[in-house]
Amino acid sequence: MSSWRRCVSILFLVLASAGLAPPAQAVASHRVVSIAQARTLPPGTVVTVDGVATTPSGAFESSFFDKGFGLQDRGAGIYVSVAVDLGIAPRNRVRVTGTLRDSSGLLILVPGDPAAVVVHGNGAAVRPRLLATGAVGENSEGQLVRVIATITRAPTPDLPYGTKFVVDDGSGELTIFVNTRTAIDLTGLTAGRAVSVTGFSSQFDTHYEIDPRFPADVTACPSRKGMS
Repeated sequence: MSSWRRCVSILFLVLASAGLAPPAQAVASHRVVSIAQARTLPPGTVVTVDGVATTPSGAFESSFFDKGFGLQDRGAGIYVSVAVDLGIAPRNRVRVTGTLRDSSGLLILVPGDPAAVVVHGNGAAVRPRLLATGAVGENSEGQLVRVIATITRAPTPDLPYGTKFVVDDGSGELTIFVNTRTAIDLTGLTAGRAVSVTGFSSQFDTHYEIDPRFPADVTACPSRKGMS
């Protein structure tokens, strides 16, 4: 992984917090739009979306360099990038007004102020979409997804960001990126082992990946010898 792209993301967040980022293309009002509609708009557009959080605040801090969270409605999902820990937890219903930005290929929503992130109760837990490894891409970006596949490349440290491994169910290889803060134990996961992986459908540079949130998001499937 090239660290300079991560540094670019940090620089942008610093500039944005200091009010030095390029001016946003504000929309006429802050009426709520669907996340799917927001995702069709160009970077720099200000939008208001409402959905259910799918990841806890700061779960991906070691590689995203912020304390943001995933947000999803019935049709799509997006990553909300904030510099402070707002204590967002999965199932929180959250309304956010922010500016659409590109972060190393990943579309993110950046609020101008923490007050633009409003928690208003809880919703039903978002169920992950079961996808083939080759189907994780632009159409699933921002959503909670799940794959069941075989490890083709064993876990390798990518410090200080986290650890990555590669899986494939026969439809194409997919990177799984485990951020340091999640404290997910990958002991025993070797090439050839079948696993179930749930997480945030993300993108870094030119490749797509899944970012698990909790230890329960990465589980080894029983071997055939152990199955009755």
